[in-house]
Amino acid sequence: MVHTCVVAGCRNRRTPGTTLSFYRFPRDPERKQRWIAAVNREGWVPNEGSRLCSTHFISGKQVKNPRSPDYVPSVFTSAPLSPNMKEASACEMYDKQEAQVEAANALLFLQGQGRFLEDHGQTISQEEPESISSSPSSCDEEDIKTEDDVEKEISLTSVEQMGSPVKNIPPDYESSLEALKKENMELRESLEKMSLTEASFRNDPEKVRFYTGLPNYFVFETVMLLLMPHMKGDKNAKLSKFQQLLLTLMRLRLDLKNQDLAYRFGVKVATVTRTVHRIINVMFTTLVPTAVFWPSRAELRKNLPAALRCTYPDCAVIIDCFRVSLEKALNVDVNQEVASTALTVPAQATVNELKYVIGVAPQGVVTFVSRGSPGHVSDKNLVESSGLLCKLLPGDVVLAEHDFDIEGLVAARKAELKITSSGQDGENFSLVGTLSDKASVHKHVGKVIDMVKRRYSMLTGPVESPFTLVDRTSNVSTFDKIVQVACALNNLCISAAPLE
Repeated sequence: MVHTCVVAGCRNRRTPGTTLSFYRFPRDPERKQRWIAAVNREGWVPNEGSRLCSTHFISGKQVKNPRSPDYVPSVFTSAPLSPNMKEASACEMYDKQEAQVEAANALLFLQGQGRFLEDHGQTISQEEPESISSSPSSCDEEDIKTEDDVEKEISLTSVEQMGSPVKNIPPDYESSLEALKKENMELRESLEKMSLTEASFRNDPEKVRFYTGLPNYFVFETVMLLLMPHMKGDKNAKLSKFQQLLLTLMRLRLDLKNQDLAYRFGVKVATVTRTVHRIINVMFTTLVPTAVFWPSRAELRKNLPAALRCTYPDCAVIIDCFRVSLEKALNVDVNQEVASTALTVPAQATVNELKYVIGVAPQGVVTFVSRGSPGHVSDKNLVESSGLLCKLLPGDVVLAEHDFDIEGLVAARKAELKITSSGQDGENFSLVGTLSDKASVHKHVGKVIDMVKRRYSMLTGPVESPFTLVDRTSNVSTFDKIVQVACALNNLCISAAPLE
């Protein structure tokens, strides 16, 4: 169907190859009435086939934003006017165009986006009727109100489309523009610092330490490169590999709740939960064997600190225990394994905390971590079931702060247990040597344990119930994996506590 523009004097028609658009009259009664008034045909009412071409809009197309000047057609230079309306219409067109230009200039100046287009001013001057220059003062008060309305309705979109020239640029325009650019740059930098992007971490070691516990981005990147081949990173993943590792380290480091992390990374809580468990499993199978291992005797003696070189040259490990409380007590039946251990507890025993034995090399590196056991399990049973004794060689010396009641078990491995704290009768004091040596050995393993807990707050407890569940594949609970991962990450830091 061929459509013809309904504006009187407009001969535009919809023909093949035309670039013009033809618009129906709006269904909204108020806007439709404004279109009819703009067409200015006495007694005429549009029907379903009535169309208005795009040449009657300033930008060449209608805009549905009520604040835009193209919300209603306004370009009717070719339309004949009745004799009694010619003078008023000419003034109205003049004021409307001037108002648009002034409003455009003001908005462009405020936004710092002034554009100097020379041709638009010439177009406006060519479109002004001759009667404007001869009788501009004939405009009445209603015309002034029209100018105010146009200034309010004009939008930034239409201003950019018009490309109006900026006139009467104030002297301080350049300085204002530079100030806006500087402010924009400062806002970008501030946003970059607050964001959790890879670029924001690369040159900010303090940010890396705060969120991950690692000393710098190089160590973080090294860990990421080690884990990446085992991490999920397909197109459907909502988090990148960098974000998955960062989220998990933030969970360990700051002990943030899953809901908090979901808000920070813009994902669902279920996504956070799955990501943390998946990355913990990856680090447990990949990072822990690399960073937590029992060194050879030659390596131990080569780097033995001076504090033990004279007193305990054959020291292989310093052991101690630490406990972590549970958020919710566990009721354990007879012969049920708690936290993936092989220890049994009395029928219907209540477990309120988990107990771990940790082994630290004289150099301050964690070399052994047991699985968690119920808090009431004795030190002897814990050490015996942990697998620590299997790593001892004949002639090794094991240091402990107190009597673990494992002297016979250690002796069976042809090794020797030395208690660093003196007994009530002072019988063990001679085993330590000088008082300064005793003090340093006494606090050594405690410093390492405190350091791991400070670096990864999740180890301070209480342990949330979902983390106490045992993985059927590895027969190890998630929190046991977290403890070993935290010790592995601590070994990567340069701030380990050497015994000097």
